[in-house]
Amino acid sequence: MTNEEKRIIELTQIINRLNYEYYTLDNPSVSDFEYDRLMQELMKLESLYPEYSKPDSPTKKVGGEIKNSFTKITHQIPLLSLSNVFTESDIINFDSRIRKENVINPEYVCELKIDGLSVSLRYIKGKLLYAATRGNGIVGEDITLNVKTIKTIPLQLTRDIDIEVRGEIYISKETLEKINEKRIQEGLEPFKNARNLASGSIR
Repeated sequence: MTNEEKRIIELTQIINRLNYEYYTLDNPSVSDFEYDRLMQELMKLESLYPEYSKPDSPTKKVGGEIKNSFTKITHQIPLLSLSNVFTESDIINFDSRIRKENVINPEYVCELKIDGLSVSLRYIKGKLLYAATRGNGIVGEDITLNVKTIKTIPLQLTRDIDIEVRGEIYISKETLEKINEKRIQEGLEPFKNARNLASGSIR
């Protein structure tokens, strides 16, 4: 076994464990930066040595395991994750791929990323039918009852239309700081980040 294959196996095991901590337990043990660094290393190795890529590689899927305590919902269209870019060359390469699709003079909008719990809201005739997490991208968790407690999500639309709305359920850093301040005063462990607090509050 080559050093490259050994490293691919090691990274696959590490990242799959981190995904379980992040998506299923809502309790990550490393920072987003460290996670992205490991994922980028694995992607690079797999591109150079595709013969060593493993069937359970985290580069082949999005999200994590589905909790058995939730009813499962199959997405009508896969709920995929966006890829990360870290350098100027990554952005240039992305633009090159877009232009190869015969897109003339593409325009881009840059906005801050809100890191929360991805959710799909399905409305039938304007009424909220269900809310589901991303899950593994194909099958998600039914979180309808919990989502109905979010005041900004309408249960009934102003038009009787069939539509799916996708977005992020999130908690602001300011709210996270206030909650953690109270938890510390009560002798409790503070939450590590806003994303997992938002996810945990819903799930």
